[in-house]
Amino acid sequence: GLIFYDTKVIVMNRVLNATVQRTADHAAPEITLDPLEIVGGEIRSSENSYFCQAARQLACVPSSQLCVKLASGGDPTYAFNIRFTGEEVHGTSGSFRHFLWQVCKELQSSSLSLLLLCPSSAVNKNKGKYILTPSPITYAEEQLLHFFGQLLGIAIRADVPLPLDLLPSFWKTLVGEPLDPDVDLQEADILTYNYVKKFENINDETELEALCAEIASQHLATESPDCPNKPCCKFTYLTMTGEEVELCPRGRHIPVGWENKDVYAAAIRSLRLRELQTPECMTAVRAGLGAIIPLQLLTTLTPLEMELRTCGLPYINLEFLKAHTMYQVGLMETDQHIEFFWSALEMFTQEELCKFIKFACNQERIPFTCPCKDGGPDTAHVPPYPMKIAPPDGAAGG
Repeated sequence: GLIFYDTKVIVMNRVLNATVQRTADHAAPEITLDPLEIVGGEIRSSENSYFCQAARQLACVPSSQLCVKLASGGDPTYAFNIRFTGEEVHGTSGSFRHFLWQVCKELQSSSLSLLLLCPSSAVNKNKGKYILTPSPITYAEEQLLHFFGQLLGIAIRADVPLPLDLLPSFWKTLVGEPLDPDVDLQEADILTYNYVKKFENINDETELEALCAEIASQHLATESPDCPNKPCCKFTYLTMTGEEVELCPRGRHIPVGWENKDVYAAAIRSLRLRELQTPECMTAVRAGLGAIIPLQLLTTLTPLEMELRTCGLPYINLEFLKAHTMYQVGLMETDQHIEFFWSALEMFTQEELCKFIKFACNQERIPFTCPCKDGGPDTAHVPPYPMKIAPPDGAAGG
């Protein structure tokens, strides 16, 4: 927190360019994707998704071949080239950006099970935010999580922000920062947070009985073995994936009482924090990320800075975009049709602006920072920085 973000980015960029392992005389790996597998946006099987198609084909490519220099110029060097079956695409940028956009859509859908909507989104808190699915993983899922980590690193080297909406707890765990037992639990699962707080704030046994009766009415409690008509809770709880688990050995047979209600609350909190940290899953993601960028870089970044570098901002700053736009072949910012263009964009909603960016350069987000100084043009950076506006082909001016 003592170093400015821009300074960290400069150091990070130098390190990334110093750790390039594929030079210009090596041909880029190429993968072939079949768009017909996802016609209409409906993926019949997760194996047909772009994500899984790419993971299968890149599994035999050494990670060193994906470590390229930071993207620069109009059609920069990317980690791999993409060929779409039956389609003719000029250059490599458009298809690569479209691939990253499509993959993020797949990750945040029901077609893949690597990410899970956070439980809080069910009650309109952090709606649309995801976490890693907290469940034991198979070898195949471990390989997919490894590829997910590689994609995070590939996007950083390509400077193409990924439209991923992940909870801060994901970025905290990724950079090795401990979770906050209160804040992160509330962000991820506010219903469980409130449930735990009720048990922690009980003042006497009468309140405990009333709470157990309330829970019993919601079918979460059972009758006490000592008093058949008296409802009680047991040392069990539902995981984020809906599976009932015991919070301690023989938890299904241990009722919650006045003397152990704090232990019960702490056990639920501990369960949720373990699920948010998902050590097994995160180890696979970090291994994939570490194959593309040096993990030592993460020690300098806060969780928010890591998110900004990987995903950019989820909204379009029009003034920032305007400041980093170049006008070509005689066009000027003061031309009437250019002024009309910016006036029209100012009337767009954020959703429409994202669609405009997607239309213009096949990505929904723009990088958080730009090396340009004082709004000047930066010919070394990747599109949409600077965004270029040119007259129609064959015309000399506006």
